[in-house]
Amino acid sequence: TLQWETLNRQFVEYEQMAPFLTAEEQQRRLLDFLPLFLKAWEQSPGVIVFPNIQLLASEVSKLLTKEIKKNINGKPAEEAHLALEQLLQQKGEAEDGHLLLKSAYLLSQTDLRTMRNIIGSGLPAALIQCLYLFFTFPPNKTSDDGETSKDDTQTQEMLVKIMLNMYREEQGVEELLAADKLHALIIATASLWDQCSCSWKVPTGHVLRTISKAQTKNSIVYLQAVDCIKISIQNLFKLADTLPAFDVCEAATIVLCFVKDSYPTSSALLTEFENNDGYQLLLKILLRCEGLETNEGDPYLDEILDILTCLTTCGKTELKVSGNIIHPQLPHFDFEWTRSSGLTVKNLQAFQVLQTIFQRSNDQYLCGRILSAIGTIWAWNTANFFLLEWTLQPINQFTDIIHFKPQSVQVQFFKLVESIVLDLSYVPHEILKKIQYLIKENIVPFCTLAALQCLLSMTKKDVLFSDIFRDSGLLGLLLALLRKQAKVLRKSAGSHLPGLEDDTEKELNAVMLKMVAALTVKSVRNTVVIKDYGMVPYIKIFLDDECYRSATLSILEQLSVINYEEYMSIIIGALCSSTQGELHLKRDLLKSLLRILESPKSHSAFRTCSGFNGLLSLISDMEGALQDPPSGLWMAVGQNCILELVFYTLQGITAALHLDPVNSNFFQRNGLFEKMAEDLGSLGCFWTHGEWQTPVTLEKTRTFAEFLEAALSSSEPFPMWLKNCIWILNFLDHMIKGTLHLESYFKETKPEMREASRDDQEGSQAQEENPVAFKRPGNKLPVSAYRLNCTIVHPGAVCVMVRLLPKLYKEGHCQLSQEIQCAVVGHIQSLVKSEKSRQVMCGAGLLSTIITSCQGAFLNDNHPLHLPLTRVFEKLASQAVEPDVLR
Repeated sequence: TLQWETLNRQFVEYEQMAPFLTAEEQQRRLLDFLPLFLKAWEQSPGVIVFPNIQLLASEVSKLLTKEIKKNINGKPAEEAHLALEQLLQQKGEAEDGHLLLKSAYLLSQTDLRTMRNIIGSGLPAALIQCLYLFFTFPPNKTSDDGETSKDDTQTQEMLVKIMLNMYREEQGVEELLAADKLHALIIATASLWDQCSCSWKVPTGHVLRTISKAQTKNSIVYLQAVDCIKISIQNLFKLADTLPAFDVCEAATIVLCFVKDSYPTSSALLTEFENNDGYQLLLKILLRCEGLETNEGDPYLDEILDILTCLTTCGKTELKVSGNIIHPQLPHFDFEWTRSSGLTVKNLQAFQVLQTIFQRSNDQYLCGRILSAIGTIWAWNTANFFLLEWTLQPINQFTDIIHFKPQSVQVQFFKLVESIVLDLSYVPHEILKKIQYLIKENIVPFCTLAALQCLLSMTKKDVLFSDIFRDSGLLGLLLALLRKQAKVLRKSAGSHLPGLEDDTEKELNAVMLKMVAALTVKSVRNTVVIKDYGMVPYIKIFLDDECYRSATLSILEQLSVINYEEYMSIIIGALCSSTQGELHLKRDLLKSLLRILESPKSHSAFRTCSGFNGLLSLISDMEGALQDPPSGLWMAVGQNCILELVFYTLQGITAALHLDPVNSNFFQRNGLFEKMAEDLGSLGCFWTHGEWQTPVTLEKTRTFAEFLEAALSSSEPFPMWLKNCIWILNFLDHMIKGTLHLESYFKETKPEMREASRDDQEGSQAQEENPVAFKRPGNKLPVSAYRLNCTIVHPGAVCVMVRLLPKLYKEGHCQLSQEIQCAVVGHIQSLVKSEKSRQVMCGAGLLSTIITSCQGAFLNDNHPLHLPLTRVFEKLASQAVEPDVLR
């Protein structure tokens, strides 16, 4: 603070003495004062206590202006350029010119009032002359002295910063016009770009862009009066033939900025640009950029495209167009787009440049940027899509040539078309017809694929497209193509011919199936079309390939709406004909079956199509699959997959029995519960050798619920066979209560993730300590609460559990085996507590099952199961005695 006070006193003394000093003495006094001022500034950055800073700024700027003019006035340009360099450069001790420059640089960064004092000093006009000289005349020599080079760079940075600060103000632009050099500098950038100073190209561009943004009416009149834009365009036409494309772009952007930025004030420069073939110049420049190696484009190329996009909204009058809205349209489409706010297209000439470039060029970057520009124009105002499409028809015309473009451009184009429906809620019928023709011709399969994916997204948006694409013939076209492909697949079944389908063709088939599936959702009429075309036998051929399966099942599920028997016949047939190793096929078929069985109307068809026997055959086909350790075919299959398949199979049976007395009676009467017990017992985790083993004294006892919790715990060292047994018993328990079809134990696996998982299956056994995720109650109920829900819906499943009871054994695990057996019997005992449940169980033949399956334990007084089995027997016998039991 003391230092600033001292400086203030010294400057006040200078002001007081100034009237009595000669000009030379005043200048010397000021130059002597500035080093002290700069030193104080450097020692207290951000803290300036100098009330007379505006007066100081005026004095410094006037003196700097005077020195510049003294060094350049009356001299040839090259001589003036050299004199300026000598004036402003720092050589050893600070020279007067450099001292003034640095002071002006610091003062220009203070506040607006100080800046206006600098502007009023005449410095804007002087510095534009300096810039012209530095840009147009390259340095005569380059020094190898690194320090000198650094000083030159600092001098340049200070000059440019002062100009940017001054010229961003309209007052600064008005003042620089006095030098009559602005037009000369703009023209020089358009004519001398290859001859100018390389180090001054970028700074000159920054300064001119700053001036452009602050243009005034006077500056526009000034530029128009000297034909600045006209001459620049003429020069750029010449440069466009000789200079590299991106250099021409850099030079052209400067002229374009003045045209664009002046438009809100006056249309004069835009008119001059248009009247002198400005758009033809841009077309020529942009087409020269085609094929140049660039990953992200050139910033100046991007700037030209951005300015051109903005120019599409520069026009005197609104476009007056009228179009014919073709129906049907989406219910929420509103044609009152003329009332929407935002920039609207008024300049079709500018847009035609963008359109022509896309039509003529196959450059990936150029075409992509133009599509992005069109998307931007639509985003400005919904009206712009209609204004353009009803005049120049860009999207309509692009559809005819899109298959010639690079793949990324094709994808981007169809995303743009998709946005017409998804964002504008408009159905462009004429464009859709052309896309459909593109699909029919299939000239470029990748393009056909992108087009189909576009239509698929539209179809998913609204059911209206199900009618549109049926009436247009697209559904029939897809069915014909799929029929042809299905025949090829059928002929090549099992042959694995190399090159039969490449990736694009396979993906195309998959998308066609997805499209047909989407067209049938909520559309019985379209489903009938598929059936009338005789497509069902061909559609089911696609079930074998995993990448087609999801869409194929979706189509078949829609067919079930009109014919459950046909659906059941296909699915049950596919399940029964599948091989042992086709686990994923079986699982997908079962999950589809479960979705259809949610409808009670499907239960009868399931029964008549041998659905129960078909599902039970799946379990019997997995004989030995859960052995520990696995052997044979099952060594390559994770046991989690086997359990999952068992789960979905039992789920399907439960769903078919749910609230269906006819199916329940059929299942019971035909001894299918007995078959279920036999098939489950052969899976490999249950004991299959001999009868009941010698009883042992149990050290501890646990309930079935506790075993289930322990099976989930990684800390409990349960062997794999026991965990698998517990989970199967758990499935049966939910089946008893009629809730198994509502449970969900397994995570969904996407088809593309399965290939990777298969590679890891050999080492997966060690990772399957907890193969399924049990859904614990969210309120953390105690284990005893697990047995509260004891309603018996399917008593035959209890008999299955009893038949598996003696098979809950493994050599070397006698203690554990009898403990789980006791737990299961205890659980069965809890199920028959009520009189109603005992009546139900008697009708299902549980008494006979206990005697025939558990005779070894039931008749052995020393066996741990004797007492609990006797209690169950006594409770059931109190209700009714079966003839078989008496015998």
